[in-house]
Amino acid sequence: MLNRDEAAASPAAIACRDLVVAYGSFIAVNGLTLSVRRGECFGLLGPNGAGKTTAVEAFEGLNRPKSGQIEILGESWGKSPASDRRLRARLGVTLQETQFPEKLTVWETLRLFGSFYKKGRDIAALAESLGIAHKRKARVGGLSGGERQRLALATALVGDPEVLFLDEPTTGLDPNARRGMWQGVEAFVRDGGTVLLTTHYMEEAARLCHRVGIMDAGSVKTLGPPAELVQMLGAEEVIEVSLESNGTEAAAQAVRGVPGVVRVSERGDGLALFVEDAPTALPALFAAFSAKNVTVKSLSTRKASLEDVFIHLTGKTLSGEA
Repeated sequence: MLNRDEAAASPAAIACRDLVVAYGSFIAVNGLTLSVRRGECFGLLGPNGAGKTTAVEAFEGLNRPKSGQIEILGESWGKSPASDRRLRARLGVTLQETQFPEKLTVWETLRLFGSFYKKGRDIAALAESLGIAHKRKARVGGLSGGERQRLALATALVGDPEVLFLDEPTTGLDPNARRGMWQGVEAFVRDGGTVLLTTHYMEEAARLCHRVGIMDAGSVKTLGPPAELVQMLGAEEVIEVSLESNGTEAAAQAVRGVPGVVRVSERGDGLALFVEDAPTALPALFAAFSAKNVTVKSLSTRKASLEDVFIHLTGKTLSGEA
C-alpha cells in the first residue's frame, strides 16, 4: 500500500467523467464528473435520493452506467471477468447495514472473509486496532450495533484494500461507536489508503474528509475542503431565531441591511441569520426587531456548517426537506 507522500503524487484512485446511471426512465446520476486523489478521504454529502449510493455502486462495479467513463485505480470495469476480480480484490466495501451469519463468531467471520483473498491483513492485529479483539469468541448475533459496524469495517479491510467505500457507515450508532469507526478510517488513510464516504453527519465529514462534494439531483453542485466550502457563505456564525406565527416575513424585512448580517434565510417558523460576528450583530438585530414589533420566541448562535452550505445551494436540508 502507498504511504501518504506516494499516494498524494499518484494518479486519481477514483475518477468518472459525464457519468449517467438510470433506472428505466429515471436518471439517478446525471452527468457526474469527479476525481478522488489517492490517499485522501473524499465525502459525498446530500439528502436521500441525491444519487450518492447509486454513484458509489457504479464505482464499485455493481451498477452498469448508461453512459460515461469510470476508472478505479487506473482500471475500468468490464474488460474481462479476470480483470474485474483483480480490481475487486483491491477494494473494500462497508454498507449502511451488513448482514453476517448470526451464529458465527467474530473470529470465524474474519477468517471467512480473509479466505476470499490471496493475501490480506493479520486478523488479530486488525481486530485489536478496531477494538473488537475482546469479542473474538462472541457470536455475531449478540453484538451491539457499534460492534457489528466495526466488524463490517474489519471485513472490508481484511483484504488489505487500496480503496475503501463507506456508504453511511455510522448511521444509527451512538457517539462512542461512531468515534470508534472514525478512528479506524483515520488509521486506514494515514497508511495511504483512499476512502470514498457518503454520510449525513456534518461532524463526520468535517473530521474525516480532506474534500467533500455536495450532491443533489444526480450531480455535484460544488466541492472542496470543508472549511473552504463554509467560507463561501461569507459568514462564520449563524444566529437562529424562532418567531411568533406570521412574524417571519416582517422579521426578514427588519434585519436585511443590518450591519454585519451577510445573509438571511427563512427556515420553518424562524430565520437563520449569517453574520460576521454574533456579539456585535445582536444589539442591532434586537433594535430592528423592536422597531418592527417582531416577537422573538427563542434565539441561539452557532458556527456555520456544511449543512448551511447545502441548504444555500439546494434549498433543502440533508434530510431532503425543502
